[in-house]
Amino acid sequence: MRLCFLVEEHYRRDGMPLDVARQLTAWGHRVDVLRPGDSLLVVSEAVRAGSHDAWVLKTVSGGPGLTLLEAAAAVGLTTVNDVRSIRGVRDKALASVIARTRGLPVPVTYAAARWERLAEIPVAEYPLVVKPADGSSGRAVHLVPSPDRLLDLGPALAGEGLLIAQPYVPNSGTDLKVYCVDGELFATERSSPLHPGQGVRERQVPLPAEVARIAAQVGEVFGLDLYGVDVLLGPDGPVVVDVNDFPSFRQVPDAVARVARAVLRLARSGTAVTVPGGLVPAEQSFAYGELGAAL
Repeated sequence: MRLCFLVEEHYRRDGMPLDVARQLTAWGHRVDVLRPGDSLLVVSEAVRAGSHDAWVLKTVSGGPGLTLLEAAAAVGLTTVNDVRSIRGVRDKALASVIARTRGLPVPVTYAAARWERLAEIPVAEYPLVVKPADGSSGRAVHLVPSPDRLLDLGPALAGEGLLIAQPYVPNSGTDLKVYCVDGELFATERSSPLHPGQGVRERQVPLPAEVARIAAQVGEVFGLDLYGVDVLLGPDGPVVVDVNDFPSFRQVPDAVARVARAVLRLARSGTAVTVPGGLVPAEQSFAYGELGAAL
């Protein structure tokens, strides 16, 4: 098969997904790597038929890669994950609505385009966790214990775009991260970015049955095949606080080969998507001309 990996600059030296691309190459597949954050693209001519069987995206939220993936999907190319699913989790405000509507345990979520508006949140909701709706990799996540502290954080929040705020879920100081690789679930724990002093490095742990059920439901609700779910074990049970498409898969046994096999299966089983003018079969592949650099 021939695949195109879209890799943002933030991940250009990251083992995930580049090690996956190398593994696929070692298995005899052709993998082209395109770095949309450092390329001049003739974008109006970029997507055309006949080059790749599927595209795979590893990007930060708000990166240019997602737009390119959506362009490919618009003409029927198979994407990993489905591009509509990626958009659903990249916007954390949108993700909270989808999750809550479908019965997933997520905190009440406030959203504001100006940080000053967050001051209208009732005092009873404090402490709050405030972060950008398009944030990733723990960027600009703040634990806000009181309205006074919100005012102090104002300059740090300015310019972050749409913000979300959620009541803090009391917990042990560690996050439970559940990775899903094509239906298989793996659990790890690590120090919460809100409690860096805990000193717990990410490590594999047993997956509680209730958390496994919730993690599987996340995949069904958002239509994801490769994803990660951040879960807190609060006083009232597990709470989903974040969903990531194509995470690092740290501590997943044989992660590179598992993810590579999943990419191949998803590429081979791509389905048609709705585009203006009707349905385009996913078996018809589309990609960038010669812009990709083969590994």
